[in-house]
Amino acid sequence: MSIRTVSIRRTAFALAISSVLYGGALLAATTDGTALPASTSAPNDAASAAPDSGKAKTMEAVTVVAAGETRQIQKVTSEDIKVLAPGSSPLKAIDKLPGVNFQSSDPWGAYEWSTQITLHGFDQSRLGFTLDGIPLGNMSYGVTNGLQITRAITSDNISTVELAQGAGALGTASSSNLGGTIQFFSADPDSVAGARVNQMFGSDSTHRSFVRLDTGDYNGFSTYLSYDHADTGKWKGYGDQKSDQINLKSVYQWGDGNRISLFVDDSRRKEYDYQDLSLTSQRVLGWNYDYWQPDWAQAVQVANAIAGKGPYPASLNGLPADYDKGDVNYYAGGGIRHDKLAALSGSFNLGGSTTLNVGAYNHDDRGEGQWATPYLASSPTVPIAMRTTDYGLDRTGATGSLQFALGNNEIELGVWGESANNNQERNYFALSGQYTYLSDFYASEAPMARGFFQNYDTTTRMGYVEDTIHLLDDRLTVNFGSKALNTTTTATSLFPSSYAAGRIVASNGFLPQAGVDYKLDSQQDVYASYSKNMDSYGILPFTQSQKAFDASKDTLKPEQSQTLELGYRVHGDTFEASADAYLTHFSNRLLSVTPCPAVVTCSAVLNNVGSVKSTGLDLAVIWKPVAHVRWLNSLSYDSSKYQDNYLDNGVVATAGKYVVGIPTWMFTSDLSYSYGAWSANLDGKYTGRRYITYINDSEVPSYWLFNAGLNYDLGAVSVLKNVSVGLNISNLLNKHYFATTGTNGYVASDPNGYNQTLQAGAPRQFFININAKL
Repeated sequence: MSIRTVSIRRTAFALAISSVLYGGALLAATTDGTALPASTSAPNDAASAAPDSGKAKTMEAVTVVAAGETRQIQKVTSEDIKVLAPGSSPLKAIDKLPGVNFQSSDPWGAYEWSTQITLHGFDQSRLGFTLDGIPLGNMSYGVTNGLQITRAITSDNISTVELAQGAGALGTASSSNLGGTIQFFSADPDSVAGARVNQMFGSDSTHRSFVRLDTGDYNGFSTYLSYDHADTGKWKGYGDQKSDQINLKSVYQWGDGNRISLFVDDSRRKEYDYQDLSLTSQRVLGWNYDYWQPDWAQAVQVANAIAGKGPYPASLNGLPADYDKGDVNYYAGGGIRHDKLAALSGSFNLGGSTTLNVGAYNHDDRGEGQWATPYLASSPTVPIAMRTTDYGLDRTGATGSLQFALGNNEIELGVWGESANNNQERNYFALSGQYTYLSDFYASEAPMARGFFQNYDTTTRMGYVEDTIHLLDDRLTVNFGSKALNTTTTATSLFPSSYAAGRIVASNGFLPQAGVDYKLDSQQDVYASYSKNMDSYGILPFTQSQKAFDASKDTLKPEQSQTLELGYRVHGDTFEASADAYLTHFSNRLLSVTPCPAVVTCSAVLNNVGSVKSTGLDLAVIWKPVAHVRWLNSLSYDSSKYQDNYLDNGVVATAGKYVVGIPTWMFTSDLSYSYGAWSANLDGKYTGRRYITYINDSEVPSYWLFNAGLNYDLGAVSVLKNVSVGLNISNLLNKHYFATTGTNGYVASDPNGYNQTLQAGAPRQFFININAKL
């Protein structure tokens, strides 16, 4: 059965049960209402907005010091997100933190084909992401095990983002967190009834509207409902990008630390793509080169040239003679996503120091990527067809944790389980001629051809136990524990294709983690941590041919990492600073290479390149030299190198080469000023060169990028309680640069820079927004 005909089973029960998980192992409260030590708990979901927020461990702005933590943890809050242009991904807010490299070809970080984040040598596919404990998978563009944070929640409703690099929290519901975790926490409803509105206008006919209604607190119950609509033209080429999103959150609190919370999200996105570039196509054709659309004639000429029926357009004559001109550009591309997410969680005080946290969630996604392909004719007169990649994901899961004290031991026991059913298919549809719009799902049409139709059934089970001990009058904190993780994926080919079917298991019963923190005095502490993690395979092994999968399935090993961190923190009245050094050993690193143009369907080649070694250093300082001024500076050094060669029709010399897509050096400086009704910020970031081939014979250059913002608070105006006006300028100096790398994967060697796998960064853009509260 096609994913387009699978019904979306959304019952009242699913809405209710769908999230007993999300707060699961992460919400914590003792009988006296104070938070458990940070080493064993994450922030309450949006505790900053709760009536008892004074008891929660939240910060009013970015912090690089988390005193008492046994690992490196940094946070940003809603105040840091508000500095960005409205609608921006919260990942942009953490890009200022050390070790973080976030890229996107649009100014908000919302265009998913181009969004990419790396930490300490690990790319996005090897990180863990959660929202209020709900697993977001690896947030990949191809829907496999989760969804992007921008589709899970409107950024206006986020209270806190917590980054744990290297050793994420032991109980994080993730099967991919080799290199760290990013946890998002939603804001609670306001305690006072009211409404808030944000309206934004800007470059490229951008307009965005956000409305949120709060009921206020009624005997412990509160709720909000919000709606967000965004529409922007592309900054180059033809088309626009649109989204609509609804969020609902309800909270009921009673007694001493008891709480139930329901969160619901409905998100719809439709976006025209930006053309992927190569180093050579950018050099010859320029930064603004994009899809042919709406120039149908040139797209037809390219398709005919591929079929040997004529020359390529004269506009491509500047490309080298051996350049594959048929793949430098296509007529059009775009993506559609529709997500429904619901989560119900509870935190219950069982008496004494015992707290039970339970939660459940349900998520379904229907998506389609559309690409006009010149490799298949719709008819004798139309040499172009529509190629679609169709996604269908239904997943349900639950978590639970029990936290209690035994003498000097604070113990946490937890579980996570998820069942996911994922369909992916590649279809081709006939076009009657030129089209100028991005179609909705091709739901009512029968495909003229099919590339593959795969079903993946995945079950994940995780259990963990952790103990935290405080010694020497709380100056010494020690925690240690372990988790067991098992993920089983069964692939079924519903249509004969080059993709494999079969079953594969990633399992490890002992993934330990330990840490220690020692307070030198009231302002300084040192810490060290060790963690071992495993990444489940996902669908990667099944993108090979059946022959390759059968030959490797008995010897294939899941990727694993072992990370050691050492750090120092200090804070005072006007400053805070941290220094962190790390060493990571990454084993069984899997590289996937697709030996055909991106628009063509063929099986991948999967290679185990052995181990990767990463060493690095992060430095961060926040200084408040005078009143109303905050200055953040961060410096990151990362050396991530492949340790072994691999075989692919001969030896590929990757040993000693840098990992693709990872900058060695990064530096960030962020200056904020506020006085009276005025506030302003200026930030700049240096991103070092990044290699885009496995043997490092091709790279994108380093660059600086600056952004600025200005806000004025008018205060109460008529019936409005608060009105403010803001201005954001992205890419202040109008820098040309390559943002995202590897959009179509990486290759072993590309000395001439022909691989179409780069996205250009957006030019300077201006956005004005008006905020009001009722």
